[in-house]
Amino acid sequence: MRIAIILGTRPEIIKMSPIVRELEKRSIDFFILHSGQHYSYNMDRVFFEQLGLPEPKHNLEAGSGTHGEQTGRMLIGIEKALMEEKPDIVLVEGDTNTVLAEPLQQLSS
Repeated sequence: MRIAIILGTRPEIIKMSPIVRELEKRSIDFFILHSGQHYSYNMDRVFFEQLGLPEPKHNLEAGSGTHGEQTGRMLIGIEKALMEEKPDIVLVEGDTNTVLAEPLQQLSS
């Protein structure tokens, strides 16, 4: 079984950290896909470091822009990564553009 964890904002990083630690504890195969919706050190990188999380396998670096531009970049990147990785389970949490982009990708599969 392979699990993808998709996140992109500070609250998602914080809320998903216990799940990441549990997957590591149980030696379950997973990877993190980071949309880069929050991309500054203070809104992103510092939380990975302080929470002891592994580096994201994929970082889409979506950055800023209009909702449509940002979500569009995420759709393209998430689709590419999920087609490459072929996870059995995809975990997302929140109400952000990152979370919006992932289900849209799944519907198009």
